Amino acid sequence: MVFSKLFRRAAAPAPRIADDRIVYAIGDIHGRLDCLEDMLAQIDADPGRGGRRVTLVFLGDLIDRGPDSRGVVERVMALCAASADAHCLCGNHEELLLEAAEGARQALGIFNRAGGRETLLSYGVDEDVYEREDLKGVQRLILDHVPAAHLDFLRALPDSIVIDDYVMVHAGLRPGVALDEQKSSDLRWIRAPFLDHAGRFERFVIHGHTVTMEPDVRGNRIGIDTGAYRTGRLTALALEGDSRRFLTTDCPEGNGAIVD
Repeated sequence: MVFSKLFRRAAAPAPRIADDRIVYAIGDIHGRLDCLEDMLAQIDADPGRGGRRVTLVFLGDLIDRGPDSRGVVERVMALCAASADAHCLCGNHEELLLEAAEGARQALGIFNRAGGRETLLSYGVDEDVYEREDLKGVQRLILDHVPAAHLDFLRALPDSIVIDDYVMVHAGLRPGVALDEQKSSDLRWIRAPFLDHAGRFERFVIHGHTVTMEPDVRGNRIGIDTGAYRTGRLTALALEGDSRRFLTTDCPEGNGAIVD
């Protein structure tokens, strides 16, 4: 018994953020500017901030489904321009918009079904005009109405960010693949191989992409997409030292079913 205790594998230490820093990872916004503004106000008023350096990380999927994708993009662009401690990752919905703008037929079809209509309406496209267009026409609407500066901002977004013991991505990681060898397609789109993996990754993973009614807390990852576009609950994860806590909005419910 004594020897078995001596040679038992030690538990992994809890992931940490540097003591002089607090990080807020913010889940999928999907056009809910009202939820974003509520969350930013909560962060500004958070008594846990103290005098520490504040870092914001948006986990992607700023756009589609909700009513004000343009407003969300503009707000996040302004935050990132104003501070080197504000970061935004590329989600699969940003990828769809960018590929649709380039005329990729498959992306245009998915964009059309995944909330792209709401995005273009927020950019001033007339609803009746949108409904009359074929896929090629939708591409023209994107190029005519979404400012080039917005497309450039989205095109430049990274797929991941490492902060101390954490890695933050939109969708997840491919198990067994080193962080620096992960594919953008997995970082933006992956589900089951990542979600079903119970082993450790190189760093503790914070992600969005897959909707759960409450934050999905696991031993190797935390998912914080709580379906804001439909539920009105936008979730942020505050990381400080070796502790974690959640901030959540209570905005009005939106329209549509919960779809990942």
